[in-house]
Amino acid sequence: MTTPNKLKVQLVRSPIGTKQSHRDTVRGLGLRRVNSISELEDTPSVRGMINKIAYLVKIL
Repeated sequence: MTTPNKLKVQLVRSPIGTKQSHRDTVRGLGLRRVNSISELEDTPSVRGMINKIAYLVKIL
């Protein structure tokens, strides 16, 4: 059985002043404060969430 691919995502900019849906997406990815890192499975839905807030996060 193969292990699913993982992505590490780091919040590099504050979501203050962004749209509410973008703030909700940040929380949905498990990111709380600037420089917090979340390890997520590489699925199309997670990729879409990352693309939506690409200006706030960095892929490690």
